[in-house]
Amino acid sequence: MLKAAISGERIRNSHALVVDALGRAIVGGDYPRGSTLPGDFELAARFGVSRTVLREAMKTLAAKGMIVAKARIGTRVTDKSTWNYFDADILRWHLDNGADSRFMTHLAEMRLAFEPYAARLACRHATPKDVEQMLAHADAMENATSLEGFALADLAFHMALAEASKNPFMYSVGALVEAALVTSFRLSSPFGEAARQSSSAAKHRRIAQAIARRDETEAAAAVEVVITEGRDRVGLKLAEI
Repeated sequence: MLKAAISGERIRNSHALVVDALGRAIVGGDYPRGSTLPGDFELAARFGVSRTVLREAMKTLAAKGMIVAKARIGTRVTDKSTWNYFDADILRWHLDNGADSRFMTHLAEMRLAFEPYAARLACRHATPKDVEQMLAHADAMENATSLEGFALADLAFHMALAEASKNPFMYSVGALVEAALVTSFRLSSPFGEAARQSSSAAKHRRIAQAIARRDETEAAAAVEVVITEGRDRVGLKLAEI
């Protein structure tokens, strides 16, 4: 998600193109809740794909909780409450559609619900190599010479934190972190301003250092600072738009 946002390019096959187009249309409200999608023949002709490819695309969207097929009725768009918001595609479609401050607040709230605790777990389970990797990523953030380098180092730090918790569920919700960083990259990245870039790296380094000391309270608090400051920066930018 983050690499795609930076490059603006995505490699897709026919299946992925159909999933992407329909997913975006659903998230964007072209097909509101309860509406029925066009029939297979119409969609297959629109996208220039076989009915086999189309059916597989529909299965993918159904697995994300976005649509449900009903006999003699057709394929209907489901309520958002059934959508899998941990899914990277759904998050990306929301961001590309222009996620508002409410959506970003919800995203930050979810991160606050699990990342500080991931830091506490890391204090109990992280190896010296885990800490070394996090510190290296923080250094890469400070020394980054491109926006892409800074953003990817930032993401790598948070993924390393999840890995250090030794809880596989923490790593599985990495799409939420990536979605937040995509928005930060687009709206308010500290890169390019020496003081802000150095400060951001230092705040991440503080997390790793607290984990190295096995200080759960300090590590959790340091993570909360990173998340809330990022949330507030994005909120200010969104308010200006």
